[in-house]
Amino acid sequence: MYRAVTRQIEVTVEPNFLPERSSVDKGQYFWSYTIVITNTGAETVQLRTRHWIITDATGRKQEVRGEGVVGEQPVLAPGERFEYTSGVPLPTASGFMTGRYQMVSESGERFEIDVPTFSLDSPDNKRVLN
Repeated sequence: MYRAVTRQIEVTVEPNFLPERSSVDKGQYFWSYTIVITNTGAETVQLRTRHWIITDATGRKQEVRGEGVVGEQPVLAPGERFEYTSGVPLPTASGFMTGRYQMVSESGERFEIDVPTFSLDSPDNKRVLN
């Protein structure tokens, strides 16, 4: 599991390679990832936008920006958590993702929190050392 904490908001990520949705022959690899956002602070916050940077094994980057996550803009009171699962395809057997969420506090302050950089590895990426 990968973990980052920004302004008393914890983000954890658990990636999972999905061989049933991948095709080595076609150069298509697919992962799901489950993210848990926990508000350990004293103020209610809302997730407004996301910004992802997805990098494949050749170094090719793709940026994704959008409103909320999985169609939601969750509001987290102190002690509350929000969990969701999404997915990402890559043309290579490995890569990594990193990102940020824009949040807004109940007082109207906008700020960003980190999503930890996490590795996307498939069993096909194993190297044999001689």
